[in-house]
Amino acid sequence: MLEVRGLAKYFGRFTALRDFNVSVGRGEFVSLFGRNGAGKTTFLRVVAGLSRPSEGLVRIHAPGGETLTPQASRGLMGYLSHDTALYLDLTAVENLRFYAELHGLPHADSDLEARLALVGLAHWGHESVRNFSRGMQQRLAIARAFLHDPEVLLLDEPFTGLDQTGTEFLRTYLGEAHGRGKTCLMATHDVPLGYEMSDRLIVIEKGLVTLDVPKSALSLDRFQELYREVAKGS
Repeated sequence: MLEVRGLAKYFGRFTALRDFNVSVGRGEFVSLFGRNGAGKTTFLRVVAGLSRPSEGLVRIHAPGGETLTPQASRGLMGYLSHDTALYLDLTAVENLRFYAELHGLPHADSDLEARLALVGLAHWGHESVRNFSRGMQQRLAIARAFLHDPEVLLLDEPFTGLDQTGTEFLRTYLGEAHGRGKTCLMATHDVPLGYEMSDRLIVIEKGLVTLDVPKSALSLDRFQELYREVAKGS
């Protein structure tokens, strides 16, 4: 589904990604680990088409057989940032309607309210988002990011701000999406949770892929041990 070769991203003199190589198969769930500043968010933003690479190749292989750049495949992508980027003075339904209009999606209020019900906001559709808790805003951001039923879910610390109920909801939601063959890339600091949810484990350190293994190859304890060694040695 995703092919990345020799990817580099520079911000002035700062190198966020360098010689970054990874391939992700259709339907894989990949957890990305690494310390703050390791390059996880930059990588996801490049794949989402929100940031252009300084060097290298990034290609998305669409279900119909086309090979696309990230910018040309935004309709296949659903990107959930750790910043919800919601319009606080709009209602939940208005936020979804605005996004739907941008993507040319059907946006009858009944359809949007049904989407809100899926994320536990059935009774909050016509309330200003400014009055929502952080967890409620995150739920709305989830509904918005996946409103167009994308093939690839890009998740940057998606559990941020969620309480236990919200965490269980999102874990179930992503598990069901994975079960339907969606490709998922999730950056997380929660090692046990990321390990549990994924098929594959990638550690990024100083803009490089330093570990890339199938989950089946390592127990959680062994993976945590290797992760600590990578961080200590950098």
